[in-house]
Amino acid sequence: MHRFANPSRFVRLSRLFEPWLAGLTVTLLGAGLYLGLFASPPDYQQGESVRIMYVHVPAAWMALFCYTSMAIAAAVGLIWKHPLADLGAKATAPIGACFTFLALLTGSLWGKPMWGTWWVWDARLTSMLVLFFLYLGYMALHNAFDDPARGVRASSILALVGVVNVPIIKFSVDWWYTLHQPASIVRMDGPSIHSSMLWPLGLMMAGFTTYYLWVMLLRIRGEIVANKIRVLRLRQVHG
Repeated sequence: MHRFANPSRFVRLSRLFEPWLAGLTVTLLGAGLYLGLFASPPDYQQGESVRIMYVHVPAAWMALFCYTSMAIAAAVGLIWKHPLADLGAKATAPIGACFTFLALLTGSLWGKPMWGTWWVWDARLTSMLVLFFLYLGYMALHNAFDDPARGVRASSILALVGVVNVPIIKFSVDWWYTLHQPASIVRMDGPSIHSSMLWPLGLMMAGFTTYYLWVMLLRIRGEIVANKIRVLRLRQVHG
């Protein structure tokens, strides 16, 4: 991976991938939203409220995926000093925080008609809220020091410590009694939902994933440009 440590090489490669990722994102999300909102049937118990699932489940999936990616990038930056790993973690944090907030919001919108309340302090919801605070903490620590290197190190350590929350979120519905329904897609005996609902759900999950990759590349490229500008200004200040 050190071949891609050169910022100029990374910028050239990212410009090749970005249009394809943008096109895939629009196509997948468009197809997923159409199938989820218009083509799939209402649930026999949840009725039309089940359509919130087509945004809630992919957002929750991406919240975990983004945090895992951020923790891996933080580890690579700490251990191998890969110059773009820290930028990747920094670029991922706000995207993951937005996905986590979207999962919490849509979960509340679904919970009101199903449970009769906007929020309950059960294991899955509480651990997702902790994940949201971990994202916020990472971003705050990253910018809390005058020395950028200290901010990168402190936020990376937080990301690695917080990764223990990911399996807690995933298995919370199995380990504790919660109101949240158990897993219905990733199961040992296969998905428990009908294909008419599984297809739009899969398309939305794929679309959210390509969206993350697309925006992450854009943000990393923006960070590289900002660093170049910062270096040029420092050179001007010091003559």
